[in-house]
Amino acid sequence: MTVMTHLVLKDHGGTDHTFNPEGLTAGVATYVETSGVPIGDRTISYSVKSTSTGKRKITMKMAIPVVQDSVVNGISKPSVVRTAYVNADITFDSTSNTAERQDVRAFFKNLLADTDIGAAIEDLSPPFAG
Repeated sequence: MTVMTHLVLKDHGGTDHTFNPEGLTAGVATYVETSGVPIGDRTISYSVKSTSTGKRKITMKMAIPVVQDSVVNGISKPSVVRTAYVNADITFDSTSNTAERQDVRAFFKNLLADTDIGAAIEDLSPPFAG
């Protein structure tokens, strides 16, 4: 088991963002980066659970809202104008070993760093056969 600690993640510009542990409910760890306006809280969660077939499944989620103030009748009110979501599942057979899981983690990390995947995420560029 892993003790929940702060998650410090860098954005594209290199700025650190600290996600603080918010709690552990039904095996799901939740972390929050707050701006002081709860509707704008950025959240990350993950869990490690056994499936009905005995496999181990890691589920990771992230929600990154964008908040803007709108002024109605002279009153400023924050509202969420859009939210980016990430949902990722990794499933391992119960006979997997540490080296195999380390390889999958490295592949996943490097997949996100790949140029084609970067273009899909950042430019919304679909793949095509050339």
